[in-house]
Amino acid sequence: MYLRMAKRALLETDKRLLWKFLWNMGVKGTLSVVKFKRRLKRGDFFPPFLYVSVINSCNLRCQGCWVDVAAKQEKLDVETMGRLIADSKKMGNSFFGIVGGEPFMHPELLQIIEQHPDCYFQVFTNGHFITDEVAKTLRRLGNVTPLISVEGNEIVSDERRGRGGVLSKTIEGIQNCLNNKVFTGVCTSVCNTNIDDTLKEEWLDRLIEMGVLYTWFHVYRPMGPDASPELCLTPEDQLRIRKFVVEMRAKKPIAIIDAYFDGEGRALCPAATGISHHINPWGGIEPCPIIQFATDNIRDESKSLHEKFNSPFLSDFRKLAAETTRGCIVLERPDLLEELVVLHDAPDATARKTALAELRAMEVRTSQFNPGHEIPEKSLAYRLIKRFLFCDFGAYRGADHSQSAAPFVLKTRDEEHAPPQPSGVTAESATVG
Repeated sequence: MYLRMAKRALLETDKRLLWKFLWNMGVKGTLSVVKFKRRLKRGDFFPPFLYVSVINSCNLRCQGCWVDVAAKQEKLDVETMGRLIADSKKMGNSFFGIVGGEPFMHPELLQIIEQHPDCYFQVFTNGHFITDEVAKTLRRLGNVTPLISVEGNEIVSDERRGRGGVLSKTIEGIQNCLNNKVFTGVCTSVCNTNIDDTLKEEWLDRLIEMGVLYTWFHVYRPMGPDASPELCLTPEDQLRIRKFVVEMRAKKPIAIIDAYFDGEGRALCPAATGISHHINPWGGIEPCPIIQFATDNIRDESKSLHEKFNSPFLSDFRKLAAETTRGCIVLERPDLLEELVVLHDAPDATARKTALAELRAMEVRTSQFNPGHEIPEKSLAYRLIKRFLFCDFGAYRGADHSQSAAPFVLKTRDEEHAPPQPSGVTAESATVG
């Protein structure tokens, strides 16, 4: 299987692009994780990977979208992105996930990528703006991979995306990339309307036949003003996804990414482990894309980027999330997250300004944390990579995630660092759990 995958990579993509991926993402990405682990040992923090929403606008209106895609357009300009990337590179970072909205609606997206040939960019996109000309530019740049989302068959795609003819336009974008030998991936936000269409060998076989080199099965998360909880998966469905991914990784010559499990099959949260945080189109630094609160902004030049990632809000979030669950605290304990937001008086980072009300209205749901049902990797390569480069990095060490676990207490900070206390929040009520 590994030989077939290597053969596909060599024959089905531009060799220069493959080299860019192996060097900028593989070698330098590994070194960024090594530096991250060293920083953690001395009590210092800076995430090795950043996800950046460069624009809020989108041409689609997906079910359950939590991004303000219909609001006044906001984007991170070339100068702001340049400072962010330069400051991150000083910490050893080389990988940036580019999200939106629809990133290809950003008029300077390709310019931003071109200005940083020593970095690697993964662009999450619906593919509708990837013309043959754009695909040729992606090939010329070499340091970028489009991750194009497919949400099921034609009927389901139109329903999920809120527009007609979505799937055919997406497939056209994928084909433009493949025709130009661009290193291309396909992802799916798995929900109960598309799980039977996309979670099967025939779908992977089709991707392989097309020339797609990697895929990613996200799990739908009900967030935002129109959360669409009817799309949520059951715990059995989520276990089904994990089993499928593990089986196919050991069988199919296509890379399959996941962000929620270590090599032993134990659940984890990338934001809790600190391996990644998110920056929104307004510049706010958020724990992850679905937690839309931010006390710091990358445009604020009064503090370094390093200081911002070590803010009281983000530091306390990482502690709270790690000590509460190995899964998603947003889904499992929205009440605790609400208390944290109120304690730090963390501003709503959305354009609609209803994020706190949405958090308060959330129903408790299951996430990837399913103790007693861990499924270790069958593929030795994946297991080794995860053991050294994508694990919990000690974030959950000593934590008891049983119902009898001790409450997490937000520690007192020096007055000069303490956030303003909202009315009604006392030292006693600041005990979370």
